[in-house]
Amino acid sequence: MTNIPLQMQVVNVLQPGKNSALHIEKRPVPQPQQGQLLLKVKAAGVNRADLMQRQGLYPPPPGESDILGLEVAGTVVKVASKADEHWLGKDVFGIVAGGGYAEYALLQSGHAIAKPKRWSWLQAGAAAEAFLTAYQLLFVIGGLKSGQRLLLHAGASGIGTSALQLATLAGARVAVTVGRSDKAEACRKLSAELAVNYRNSLFADELTTHWPTGVDLILDPVAGEYLQHNVRVLAEDGLIIIYALMGGRIIEQLDLAPLFKKRGRIVCSTLRNRTNSYKAQLTAGFVATFAEQMNNGIFAPILDQSVDWKNAQQAHNVLLSNNNVGKLVLEF
Repeated sequence: MTNIPLQMQVVNVLQPGKNSALHIEKRPVPQPQQGQLLLKVKAAGVNRADLMQRQGLYPPPPGESDILGLEVAGTVVKVASKADEHWLGKDVFGIVAGGGYAEYALLQSGHAIAKPKRWSWLQAGAAAEAFLTAYQLLFVIGGLKSGQRLLLHAGASGIGTSALQLATLAGARVAVTVGRSDKAEACRKLSAELAVNYRNSLFADELTTHWPTGVDLILDPVAGEYLQHNVRVLAEDGLIIIYALMGGRIIEQLDLAPLFKKRGRIVCSTLRNRTNSYKAQLTAGFVATFAEQMNNGIFAPILDQSVDWKNAQQAHNVLLSNNNVGKLVLEF
């Protein structure tokens, strides 16, 4: 249905490590295998995992593309089997284990989500990783229910703003931590009940005053010294989910007695190295739960800015500086 070239341009990493650099190079266009769709990429989200991969700290799972990029949006231009022919010509978005920073990318058919007509390509490119991660943390692992109290660290991040929207739709009460007043205001506009600027006060002090009986669920990409403060604000039978280690992986002198007293739990979670079948079930669950609101435009990714994909370094610099409110997107 369309002329597909033999080669494509991609963003590649030179010298993975602290001194890594990005450059454009040519690669063969990947060929879809059973259960895969080939997309002509329109947009790709930028994530902290991309920065970690550049440093050599987060390699792709075995057999997956070494090209950066964990989420894409585009048009299906080729399939491998008749069972997937209904996807041809469709506009979709979804998570990938690698390969997003390229003109063409492979997407498992079970991970494809139809692009809402109300969403732009940029919004679709920014949606999959953040919303599926948020859905997994909140509901699959966290079991969040209406009326429960939720604390989101890095509330103005891509995952933070996505989790804030989904949790609010589910009837939860949400507090966030942020590092700037404009980020606090952005979260309040998304219905955060409390936005704590961690540069001005200790979040545990604010939370224990606001919710004396504690927080039912905490989503934490910081870890490090945050964990002891998380335990302090946790409600009885509460759950802390750590999904990144921005504050460090070593926790010194953590007193577990308060966690025991509250019957609290700590879980660590990732998404990239999950099986394709798990990701397909996760995608199906997200669509079944939120497709109507998504297609009606009730929620959408919060975009900080977009850049031409050949200027991916510019987006990485913004993410490194922690200046973004919402997602950064590469436009193709």
